Amino acid sequence: MAKDSVTWRKSSFSGSGGTGGGDCVEAARLNDDRYALRDSKNPAASLPLPAAGMAALLSTFANR
Repeated sequence: MAKDSVTWRKSSFSGSGGTGGGDCVEAARLNDDRYALRDSKNPAASLPLPAAGMAALLSTFANR
């Protein structure tokens, strides 16, 4: 994965302080119909996921 060619996005809930502290999980869409997740405190490491895996993860959190 060419990390410099993707756009990482983080939740507006992460903020720059307060309860979010600016620390969060960031997500990016990769060119090959996959996604990647990373911890904003450790941007050098990321977890690639197939589109179905990302959809299942989001569905799990949305239903809580």
